[in-house]
Amino acid sequence: MKKLFFLFLLIGSIRFVAVAQQAAPFENEIQAFEQQDRTTPPPKKPILFTGSSSIRLWETLQSDFPDKTVLNRGFGGSSLPDVIRFTDRIIIPYKPKQIVIYAGENDVASGKVTAQEVYDRFVTLFTTIRKALPKTPVVFISMKPSPSRRKYLPITIEANRLIKDYLATQRRTQYLDVYTPMLDANGQIRGELFRADSLHMNPKGYEIWTAQLKPLLK
Repeated sequence: MKKLFFLFLLIGSIRFVAVAQQAAPFENEIQAFEQQDRTTPPPKKPILFTGSSSIRLWETLQSDFPDKTVLNRGFGGSSLPDVIRFTDRIIIPYKPKQIVIYAGENDVASGKVTAQEVYDRFVTLFTTIRKALPKTPVVFISMKPSPSRRKYLPITIEANRLIKDYLATQRRTQYLDVYTPMLDANGQIRGELFRADSLHMNPKGYEIWTAQLKPLLK
C-alpha cells in the first residue's frame, strides 16, 4: 500500500513540475542566469543588455565595447511580455548603470498583434523599469528589418515609430534606429547582414549595431 502511495505521489510531482514548466516559458534560462550569478558574481553597475535572440547571440558584446562593463541577459525567442515578467529577476537586481533593450520583433512575428499593442507592451516594460530604477538611462534598439519577416514590416515600422515618439517624451532615454542602416540605397534589406536563416544577424550585422550604439553608451 505504501509503495502504491509513493508511486502516486511521484506521478503527481512529475505532473506538477511539467505543468509549472509549461506555465513559465524561459524559466530554465532565467534560472541559469541566477545560477551563473551565484557561481560568478556579476559586475557592479553594468550596462545591461536584455531582450530576445539578437541580444542573446551577441557573442562579441564585450569585445565590441572593450572600455565598458557590459552584462548580457538576453534570452532567445522572448517577447515583450516575457521580458516584463522577468524584469525583477534579470534587470532590477543588477542595479545597472544603463539598460539596452531589443525586444518586440517576436511579438510582431507572432502575427497576432498590432503596432499599437507592441507599443503598449513596451510602455508597460519601460514604466516597470522606471518605477524600480527611476534614474537609470534606457536605450531601445529599434526592431530590425529581418528578410524572413518581410510581411510584418509595416507593423514593425509603425511600432518603431510609436516607440520612438514615446521615448522622445521621456527623460534619460535613447531610441536607436538600426532599421535604416540595415537597408541599401534603394531601401531594400541588406541580406548580407544576416545568417542563412534570414533572421539572425551575422558579424556584419552586429558591426552596424556596434557602430550605432557606441556613442550612446554611458
